[in-house]
Amino acid sequence: MTTTAEIAPDLFRITTFVPEFDLQFNQFLVRDEQPLLFHTGLRALFPQVKAAVASLIEPASLHWIGFSHFEADECGALNEWLAVAPEAQAVCSVTGAMVSVNDFANRPPKPMEHDEVLETGRNRFRFRSTPQVPHCWEAGLLFEEVHGTLLCSDLFTHSGDVPTTTTTDIVGPAREALVQFESGPLANAYPFTSQTEPILNALADLVPRTLATMHGSSYQGDGAQALRDLARVMREVLGPAPA
Repeated sequence: MTTTAEIAPDLFRITTFVPEFDLQFNQFLVRDEQPLLFHTGLRALFPQVKAAVASLIEPASLHWIGFSHFEADECGALNEWLAVAPEAQAVCSVTGAMVSVNDFANRPPKPMEHDEVLETGRNRFRFRSTPQVPHCWEAGLLFEEVHGTLLCSDLFTHSGDVPTTTTTDIVGPAREALVQFESGPLANAYPFTSQTEPILNALADLVPRTLATMHGSSYQGDGAQALRDLARVMREVLGPAPA
């Protein structure tokens, strides 16, 4: 079952819980003059996600399709959305366009430079290049500056069919998920590099008020502190062993 909920003004979380993975898969729709969808969802979920979008806007009016990195749940249904919305264009990093999206997408994407701003009408999205954060060298994130929402992809992933939003702890569940990943087949899913902490701290400097997560509850509160705490947790769980 796919559900929708408004987590910021005209920003909707579209959620499908997949029991086989014990994970929620979330897309985020921005209802504006130029509507934006962040994450396309898996191709298998496209009919459900499309129906959810149709309950909020006319799918053909979709203008922008954003995602962090080249992965099935991030952009697997990109071409299905491009077919539904004839004016839509993918939004990704310059690296992502060069290495994957130019070839994969049925229409050319809009490559974005670090700190470039995309205006959709009432909303302003600042693109941040975040290589290997959460993962993949072409990764990037969008920060909506008007209402302070960070579309943060796989950062803060946590399992379960959890509530739409939380105002309490999001770092603790994310730590549990990282520890679980590292002990199983998903080990090394989150690389820890010399740039991981600087990138997370730079995102914290944006002072987000809402963290819109791909897998799990969206967090409403002190997003800056949550990002700095996540940087510490990632070092503790993933970082190099002390000398």
